[in-house]
Amino acid sequence: MNLQRLFNLPHQHLLLNHSPIIGSFIALALFIVAIIIKKDDLKKASLVIFAVIALFAIPAYTSGHAALAVIQNQPDVSMPAADVHQGVALMAVIFMELTGAFAWMALWQFRRRSRPAEWILSVVLLFSIATAGLLVITGNSGGEIRHSEIRSSEEYPQPFVARIGSVLFSSTQGVVLLTGRWGGMWPVLETLHFFGLTLLFGTLGLLDLRILGFFKGLPVAPLLRFVPWAIAGFVLNIVTGLLFFIGMPQFYVLNVDFHLKMLAVLFAGGNVLLLFSTDAFRKCDDMGANDEAPSFAKFFAVTSIVLVVVLIVLGRYMPFFEDTLTP
Repeated sequence: MNLQRLFNLPHQHLLLNHSPIIGSFIALALFIVAIIIKKDDLKKASLVIFAVIALFAIPAYTSGHAALAVIQNQPDVSMPAADVHQGVALMAVIFMELTGAFAWMALWQFRRRSRPAEWILSVVLLFSIATAGLLVITGNSGGEIRHSEIRSSEEYPQPFVARIGSVLFSSTQGVVLLTGRWGGMWPVLETLHFFGLTLLFGTLGLLDLRILGFFKGLPVAPLLRFVPWAIAGFVLNIVTGLLFFIGMPQFYVLNVDFHLKMLAVLFAGGNVLLLFSTDAFRKCDDMGANDEAPSFAKFFAVTSIVLVVVLIVLGRYMPFFEDTLTP
């Protein structure tokens, strides 16, 4: 089986793009019900879904550009519809990531104290409603790319939000590159990306090692204070990574290493979410000096270290796999 069959990019996008759309509406419905009936457990469940969907939205967005690179020359493809789809998709992924970030913050506050600040829950509700609206337009325009029977006309009108997304994409691309890959903001973004990775690996790695039984003289509670820095490093990597992609999508969309890294991002983000934002690992909070961590916590600590190392390796070797998925 060759790489083109294994990494069928249009099929990959079709598989991924349903998760953010359907998941966002499910999470929003649960969240509204939880607010009305004032059930914290239901709030936490919906916040977890928001955070997970924010992770899935990243490869769903990047795989869309990859899918278009494969099908753009086919006769049944409407490029005006594709332009609208990409413009709205960028706005949708931005709002989805903001929703996920605030949801993650609310989950962390749920874990560290009885309940999060009301303003955080209000922000999650506001951004999730906006995201749901954007996803409706995104999904509708995506279907019209190849289905002429549902298009209103071939002269595809571009909604205002799509124009904003298109302008944001092109202007960001210009700022990131300017005079080429190593001009403009690219070196700055590289520095910030490595800084975020250092925050993630440094703070998370120390805690993971303590959970595995190293540095047993340290209690866990002080180390948990560094967890927000680990999450900040992960968020910084997501932001700079998206800017890299917008700056030079042609380098990434047909790169097999990039798609493997997106898969690793899903697992790494899910691992951090489970380890630090849910009640399953609350037993680790009270671990004193010389205390032993539960077996399930050790399992997630090992996978956390392995996944971060995988992300580093895949990022380092990405230039060697450029155009490996050329259609």
